[in-house]
Amino acid sequence: MKRFDNKAALVTGAASGIGLATAQRLAREGAQVFACDLNFEQLQTEMAKLGAEGLTVRTHKLNVADSAACHAAVDAAVAAFGKLDVLCNIAGIGQFKDFAEISQSEWDKIMAVNVTGVFSLCQAALPHLLSSRGNIVNMSSSAGVVGVPYNAAYCASKGAVLMLTKSLASEFAGRGVRVNAICPGAVNTPLSRGFNESMPKDMDAQLMMRVFPLTPYSAEPEEIAAAVAYLASDEARFVTGIGFSIDGGQTGI
Repeated sequence: MKRFDNKAALVTGAASGIGLATAQRLAREGAQVFACDLNFEQLQTEMAKLGAEGLTVRTHKLNVADSAACHAAVDAAVAAFGKLDVLCNIAGIGQFKDFAEISQSEWDKIMAVNVTGVFSLCQAALPHLLSSRGNIVNMSSSAGVVGVPYNAAYCASKGAVLMLTKSLASEFAGRGVRVNAICPGAVNTPLSRGFNESMPKDMDAQLMMRVFPLTPYSAEPEEIAAAVAYLASDEARFVTGIGFSIDGGQTGI
């Protein structure tokens, strides 16, 4: 399929995990991809592989917690491709930690990356998306839908992303811009592996088991990227304001 021929997309978190899988999927479906990540060395390595396939990809070092840098990234993407059709806010961070032990700096950093970065990029991109009648796909989480123990900061941030998505969708639906979110559960990514490594040693295992489904596996990044591609494509022209759960039943059972 070539659903993104003549489309320009900005993807954050594109050096690994869901962001990388999304950049790969959109590029292989014809998009010109402006790939952003703070880990610039890894980003360049991964995007060079797509360039070797003859695909159009530009790389840009971006700390999404920096509002001015977010605006500059959007400007650079539009300068590179002449327009912007799709914004995919996928960069994110998180950890498991006892609530009482979360420091102010940890809380602030998670909010800055997961929420303020999404806000800044959406605000910077919307004038261009109004011109192209484009769309935004934000990465929320199952942790933005249901409470997850030892995960207060991440839950709060991803709930904020989901509500920001719904607010923007309602505000801009009549102006031709769609805004959707995806709410993955466990996904086989470096972020998820980092979560597992930060699990408190004295956690309540039975409490955690009640939160997660019985399925003994995780989604793969490519499965989430497939959903991003659908929501960002014209096939989803009548879809806006949703939080699309892909979580093995975590929020539905």
